Amino acid sequence: MIRILRQIARTGVVTEPHHKPDDDSGIIEIGRLLEEAIRKRFRGSLAIRQVDAGSCNGCELEIHAVNNPIYNCERFGIHFTASPRFADMLLVTGPVTHNMEIALKRTYEATPSPKIVVAVGDCGCNGGIFGENYASLGGISKVIPVDVRIPGCPPTPAMLLEGILRAVGE
Repeated sequence: MIRILRQIARTGVVTEPHHKPDDDSGIIEIGRLLEEAIRKRFRGSLAIRQVDAGSCNGCELEIHAVNNPIYNCERFGIHFTASPRFADMLLVTGPVTHNMEIALKRTYEATPSPKIVVAVGDCGCNGGIFGENYASLGGISKVIPVDVRIPGCPPTPAMLLEGILRAVGE
């Protein structure tokens, strides 16, 4: 234990300093518009069910970033739910693998109407680098109807918030 404490004392603090995102004012503006649209259409709260249909998890990391203390999507009225039965929106990532096809269809059917489907990332939009092959059906639209596409590999948290705003504004 003493050896570890000495190592810590020799090394010092090695973490990076905290910094705000470069486009903080842009995030606040998007958030203000998003909050207004959510208040009008959903009476103040948008419940999102995130579905991984077979992605590499790059988009999931950015979705988690949207919910972290820096971007904090909950201040705009967005929260994530574990059940599609309580969701207003499905946020789907990755190309749809053959194994996830039935699960994605069931999740879509379990979501109450009116439901919004957002395809996230290049893989969700058109299959991305995986395309259509023996394991993948391609983009989300091959399995369920998609309302909004958010391209990028992976899209930034700001792009995700803009895509959600486009979906809610329709």
